[in-house]
Amino acid sequence: MAETGNTAADIQALSFEEALAELERIVRQLEEGKGRLEDSIAAYERGAQLKRHCEEKLREAQAKVERISIGPDGTVGVTPANIT
Repeated sequence: MAETGNTAADIQALSFEEALAELERIVRQLEEGKGRLEDSIAAYERGAQLKRHCEEKLREAQAKVERISIGPDGTVGVTPANIT
């Protein structure tokens, strides 16, 4: 499997879209069931790291949306986003 790298710093440098695309590639590879067991385990571990990274990026985006909410009367405030 051609990987971008295996370090946490490598994953942290990825954008949400890049991490999601790599995660999707890993899922497809694992679903095919081809390759060596050790490679599959390494891919699964990287996939778990990518998933956590994507979840963090989504939490950050949610926080930004909450911070920039504007009320109906034009007042700026923090309004929780209805993202679950």
